[in-house]
Order: sequence, then structure tokens, then C-alpha cells
Amino acid sequence: MKCYLAGTTVASPKQAKKIEQLFKEGHKLHSFFHWTGLEKEWSEVNIKNGVDLMLDSGAHSLYNEHVMKKPKHERNYDWSETEEFWEYVDSYAEFVKEHEHLLTCYVNVDVILNPEQSWKVLKYLEKKHGLSPLPVIHHGADEKWVKKHINAGYDYIGLGGPRLGSTSAQYTKWADKMFDVICGQSSRLPLVKVHGFAMTSLSLMLRYPWWSVDSTTWVAHGRNGSIIVPRFKNGKWIYDERSWVIAVSSRSPNINEAGKHINTISPRQKQLILDYIHEKGYKLGKSHFVKVPQSHELKENERWAEKKLKDKSAKRLLEIIEEEGVANRYQLRDEMNIIYFQDLEKTMQEWPWPFKQKGVKGFAL
Repeated sequence: MKCYLAGTTVASPKQAKKIEQLFKEGHKLHSFFHWTGLEKEWSEVNIKNGVDLMLDSGAHSLYNEHVMKKPKHERNYDWSETEEFWEYVDSYAEFVKEHEHLLTCYVNVDVILNPEQSWKVLKYLEKKHGLSPLPVIHHGADEKWVKKHINAGYDYIGLGGPRLGSTSAQYTKWADKMFDVICGQSSRLPLVKVHGFAMTSLSLMLRYPWWSVDSTTWVAHGRNGSIIVPRFKNGKWIYDERSWVIAVSSRSPNINEAGKHINTISPRQKQLILDYIHEKGYKLGKSHFVKVPQSHELKENERWAEKKLKDKSAKRLLEIIEEEGVANRYQLRDEMNIIYFQDLEKTMQEWPWPFKQKGVKGFAL
């Protein structure tokens, strides 16, 4: 199973050579919708480096922009019928044609919760632009759409991740139906390759015979001050059980909450986490905090730990870094979380493997 890393680290490529190297060793998903700023910088570097790239059309971002921002009683996706929408589809198609030789895969401009319109766009991109985008079937669609794509000869399809607000049981019930079709032969092996979009749950990654998945979990946890750590059994790290998500940041809001931060877990658990950090070549790091006048000029090992205060006479919280590590550098947390997903990928059983329904587990990693 390929794990495409979605999302973008806050550091620029010039500041994050280690992350650049890690991307070269793995798989990356970039979004056409967000092809600006840091996303564009990283996209261009990853293209230059020959990284295994999947290009997302930005369909979910379009849905959020034109549906979810509306009041609930006004929410519909009529915008997908407008000239502006089709101009977006055409601009995406031209971009793909320019970069197609550099992409492993590129995704249809699917219309969320509207499989009929998604099929229409898919056929438009094929016939009008001569492209072969990855079709996507979203959570909640009838299984007839999986059958339709398989019968039409598609050998690689995408399944959307859990809808906002859905439970683990709801998504699993739907995905089980989809994979009953995909793995409909007596061997229960998949008839086609399947990509799982927005797979933030380890239990979902392990439950189904995906060819590939994508996830923003690596960067989301890093920004929130946490690292992902596999369980440890019989002298080795294992990746087929629910992993730990441990807050390590010296500025984490969970720093004093029992069982949520590396400083509030049991001594045995803390030592295991530290062993993992050190084994991967990193340090926890150490900082201390002081209040200083807002006129204070930052030194190389200092940074502000709170936003600028309106009262200019009030003192502002300053972080003084004594030793760099995952506790005080988000970039190092991103690196560790990338390594976690790359190690997870290496432990997955070789595709294809048979789908067998199991009990339902939660979404947590």
C-alpha cells in the first residue's frame, strides 16, 4: 500500500532539506486548488526531484468554498452546473496536460455527493481533453457506481473518506458494501486497485485492501505539537495496532493533562516514547519560558510564545530553547511523522490481499 502524504509543512523547501529527502523516498499528494505559496514551492521541488506524485483536483476544497460556507438552509452544489465550474475543469485539464509526464496519477474534478455529475466531468475530461483521471466515489454513494466504473473498464478507482460528522460504524458499513463489490470474486481479492482518500484512521487503512491512500495526519499532528509512535511488543515496534499520538510540544495545551503529554504519562510509557525518538535519530529537546518586555530583541535561540499584546507595557511570554528537539521544533515533528508513515507502509501486507469483514473500530490513529 502506498501512503501519499497530503498537506504541506510550514517550512519552506530551503529550510527543510531533511523533509525534501524524505519526500524523495516516499509519495506525495499535491492539490491544484492550493497551487500557491508553500504548496507551489514544495510541488515544484518535488517535481524536480522526481517524487512519486498524485495531483488532487481540489474538488473537496471547491465543495467547501461553494457549499459549506453557505448557511445550512442554502447549501446546494448548483455551482457545479455553472460556466465558472467548467472553466475550472478546463484550467485543471490544461495544467494536467502540461505536467502529465511528471505525475503518477491525477484525480477527477469530482462533484461531492453527486455521482452523476462526477461521471459527467470524468467523461468530459476523457473525451474533450484526452485525459485519464482517477474517478472518485464518495461516502454515501450507492454501490452501483462502483459496479458502473468496474464494468466500464476502470482498473484504478478512488473511494472518498468519511464524511464530516459521520461515525466509524457508518463509514465502515458503507465501505464494506463497496469492497464487497470490489472483492466480489470467490477469492475475495480486489478486482481493481483502490485509492482511499483522507485516510486518517489506521484501522481503516488495515481493514481494506487499498492499493494506495492519502493522509494529512502527519502534518496535522505535527502542527498540534504531537508525534505518532507505534506500539512496542516483544522487542519491536508494531504498526498493526492503534498507535500512540503523544503531545511533546513544550507549548502544548495538553502539557498538564494526565495521559495526554509526554510529561504526564507513566515513567515506563515515557521511556518507550523517548526510546523511539532516539532510535529515529531525534531528541526531545528542552525549553524554558520567561516574561520579558515587548521591546526585547530576539536572540537566535529565542522565539515568542504568545501573540503580540495590545498593552505595550505588558510583558510577553518568551521561549528560550536550551536544546533543539521535537518539543520545540514543529519541523522535526513533521519529519518524525513522515518517517512513521513510511515505516507503516513497509509493514503492510503485499497487495492484493483478500477482504474479510471484521468488527468495527474507531477512527483514532
